[in-house]
Amino acid sequence: MGVAEAFDAVAAGYDAARRRLVPCFDAFYGTAVEVAAPPLRAALAAGRTPEVLDLGAGTGLLSSLLAAAVPGVRLTLVDAAPKMLAVAAEQLTGRGVPHRLVAADLADPLPAGRYDAVVSALAIHHLDDSGKRALYRRAAGALVPGGVFVNAEQVAGPTPDLDRRYHEVWLAQVTALGSDAAEIAAAEQRMTYDRPAPVGEQCRWLAEAGLAEVDCFFKAWRFAVFGGRAPD
Repeated sequence: MGVAEAFDAVAAGYDAARRRLVPCFDAFYGTAVEVAAPPLRAALAAGRTPEVLDLGAGTGLLSSLLAAAVPGVRLTLVDAAPKMLAVAAEQLTGRGVPHRLVAADLADPLPAGRYDAVVSALAIHHLDDSGKRALYRRAAGALVPGGVFVNAEQVAGPTPDLDRRYHEVWLAQVTALGSDAAEIAAAEQRMTYDRPAPVGEQCRWLAEAGLAEVDCFFKAWRFAVFGGRAPD
């Protein structure tokens, strides 16, 4: 079973488990929206429809939050798991949010177009480090001047000891939030596909890709929100 098949298998109940499996859910996703929103609002103020590209969009959770925060955006959702995209389509169609779906792997070329924001949540860590760096270069090249790239991501600890500590803290937190043994085991099984990298290295890769004002805007153990802006 590949990554797409593993996530398709849990598509129907994926969102319901997010607040348990992402203990810092509100701050994590909320920060990603806060970082992405300014250029989208600027596009609206200039009379343009803001364009958002969501990489590894899954069920469209981050896209939905962005559409709620900045009504009027147009979304392009990319994911290799068709059942996850079907959940996203149902939710966005029901809310009347303009969107298009692209069934593609994150290693594939990005959909044509220029975007005010390229965003991702809990997806890019499935790529190896060279794949991450290549995707960051493609994402930077897809932004309009002043557009932003935002990655709400699961990251590795900078040392093996800290990485083990990240996992220990995560287990304690999700258990306290009500995840049972079966849910934790299923999550850990999906984690076998993960290739996380430390946030410091990934910020360096974003700067090397040509983004400015690169920063980590939020971090709570293994969950981090980081990104940068395309030069004007």
